[in-house]
Amino acid sequence: MSPRRFVSSGSPWEALAGYSRAVVDGRWVFVSGTVGYDLRTNRWPPKAEAQAEVALDIIERALREAGAALLDVVRVRVYVPDRADVTAVSGVIKQRLGAARAANTTICAPLAVEHAKVEIEVTALKPRARRSAPRRNRARRRPR
Repeated sequence: MSPRRFVSSGSPWEALAGYSRAVVDGRWVFVSGTVGYDLRTNRWPPKAEAQAEVALDIIERALREAGAALLDVVRVRVYVPDRADVTAVSGVIKQRLGAARAANTTICAPLAVEHAKVEIEVTALKPRARRSAPRRNRARRRPR
C-alpha cells in the first residue's frame, strides 16, 4: 500500500482551511474544489467561462504533479451560482474534459468565495503502470 501524497497549488484558501489541492492515494487522485482565481495576476477573470479555464489550468497542474492527466478524470463536479452561466461553463468543461467522458454533475448553488463564478472538483484514476515483459531464462537446460 502506498502512502498518501499531497499536492498544493499555493492558493490562499488551502492555507485558510488547511486542505490540499489534491490528495493522491494509490492510483486515485482527488482534486479539491477549485475556483478560477488567477494567482499569477491576482485577479478574477470577469466571466464564468474564463474562470472555468483558470480553474481547469490549476486542476491540470495538480493532476500533472500527481502523475495524472485530464484524460484520467473519471468524475467532475461543477458548482455554478448563476444558472445563466451553466451553458458557457459546460462548453469549457466539454472542450477541456470531453475526451475523458467522465461522469459529471453540475449544481447551481452559492459559493463560499466572493467573486467566484464557478468551482470545479475532479477525481482521476491514474493508469496502471506498465510492466516490463518478463525476461526469459536464456540459459538452456541440458537434457538429463
